[in-house]
Amino acid sequence: MKNRIESFFGIVKANSTIRTEILAGITTFMTMAYILAVNPNILSESGMSRDALFTTTALASVIATVVMALWARLPFALAPGMGLNAFFAFTVVKGMGHSWEFALTAVFLEGIIFILLTFFNVREKIIDAIPFSLKHAISAGIGLFIAFIGLQNAGVIVNNDKVLVGLGDMGSAAVLLCFAGVIVSGILLALRVKGALLIGIFLVTLAGIPFGLTHVPESGLFSLPPSIKPIAFKLEFSSILSLDMLIVVFTFLFVDMFDTLGTLVGVASKADMINKDGKLPRVKQALFADAIGTTAGALLGTSTVTTYVESAAGVAEGGRTGLTSLVTAILFLLALFLSPIFLMVPAAATAPALILVGSFMMSPILKINFDDFTESIPAFLTIIMMPLTYSIAEGIAFGMLSYVILKALSGRVKEISLVMWILTLFFLLKFMV
Repeated sequence: MKNRIESFFGIVKANSTIRTEILAGITTFMTMAYILAVNPNILSESGMSRDALFTTTALASVIATVVMALWARLPFALAPGMGLNAFFAFTVVKGMGHSWEFALTAVFLEGIIFILLTFFNVREKIIDAIPFSLKHAISAGIGLFIAFIGLQNAGVIVNNDKVLVGLGDMGSAAVLLCFAGVIVSGILLALRVKGALLIGIFLVTLAGIPFGLTHVPESGLFSLPPSIKPIAFKLEFSSILSLDMLIVVFTFLFVDMFDTLGTLVGVASKADMINKDGKLPRVKQALFADAIGTTAGALLGTSTVTTYVESAAGVAEGGRTGLTSLVTAILFLLALFLSPIFLMVPAAATAPALILVGSFMMSPILKINFDDFTESIPAFLTIIMMPLTYSIAEGIAFGMLSYVILKALSGRVKEISLVMWILTLFFLLKFMV
């Protein structure tokens, strides 16, 4: 059995072990399990059943991640995307006044379009066209973005009316435990202890009990998942040809496409999974995973499913194959019945892992040629704009636009591929409309 698992996933070839892959899968799940609580809270603002959304969130994550694990055999996990769920609830439903059924239909159409684009290799060609310097920059930018999310989750960084962001309460339990987690996990990493990030999450979760941050369930650890009947298969095709539907579908398409591309490229670059030609093996299958997940998720009743940047936590633990994502998918399935256990982990416990993973992902920046300003300036803009705009997609847009403009105006037009020209026009239209 062990040999069959190693052979199917190519674990030995990837210089990994089954134990490492399992620990990596658990770590990835622990850093993204918050979506089981957050996604229902956000989407329920549109009038959808919160209880049903919990079940749907887990099921959509399982379906997409299993496809990634068994078909693409890559260590990336998927779930309903943050930001896209807020757009669904607060812009499409509350802002534009449409029903949540209308929004689900837009997500479904997006999924179908993504399946077609992936089948005809359009998305794969986009990944292949991204210059090496930007691929390395995407990894570093995602690193800053993840760390920023972790610092926010723990309350270290908070909203500040005067300067946009500022320090939170440095004496709060959440902040103190977050920094304690960073120190403990950092020491374990320095000592080369396997599962360092996961151990850190576990210790901070335990330490959070006396401070009231970790809420031990009183009603037991086992629960049956709520029914998805109130929200499943509730599509509304009456407005399918409307201008609003076109705008909403385009927005979902744009953000999801470049969030997913950015995550795949950035995390793969950090893990040295991109080959000498700049390509990620089995990327087409990976892109199918989020397309299938989005389509299935819409039918089940949730917003767009995308590849999660928190997958970098599992990669940092040594995950290199689909076994990592398979373990994550299994845990999402178990969460349906053991939700009190998984939902008790506080944000302060997962924040240290995100902060440290952010530091790990900065290393590809060393591969960028900073002596060539047509390479280094676009790379810098890619890196800095991701955390500042709170969007992987926007960071990629600024990086690609500046790359093409600088190359063109510096007399180096031959270095710009046709795909990059097309993407530049696409981004310009997106910013102007």
